[in-house]
Amino acid sequence: MIKHVNVKTGARVDLIDITSEIEGLVEESEVGEGVCYLYVPHTTAGITINEGADPSVRRDIIHTLQKIVPRDAGYAHMEGNSDAHIKSSLVGTSTIVLIEQGRLQLGTWQSIFFCEFDGPRDRRVAVKIMGSKEP
Repeated sequence: MIKHVNVKTGARVDLIDITSEIEGLVEESEVGEGVCYLYVPHTTAGITINEGADPSVRRDIIHTLQKIVPRDAGYAHMEGNSDAHIKSSLVGTSTIVLIEQGRLQLGTWQSIFFCEFDGPRDRRVAVKIMGSKEP
């Protein structure tokens, strides 16, 4: 079964921590050992795992992506959001997190971030949890 996490973004470019929502779905699933697949079905958004303890890391990632892929660089795409499409391709639209003993196996400082590149919008993340149930 696929579950969805709804994300309401408030800025054109933002990284939103969705770790607790994903942890809740893992707990609800009662999977003890397995995998959690995360997929963003949007062409101008993405998903990544990175440091969640220090908010300046998020700002640095956003700032660097905006420097690498500026909003107005003479792109041919007529909608005016080519930078968002390129950022989505660079970051990626899916990731996998292992589940062990009923918990996501994230590193000490790691969090899961929904990456908005063309907001604000209402978005969603598809989540598929597979594995064996806890005894």
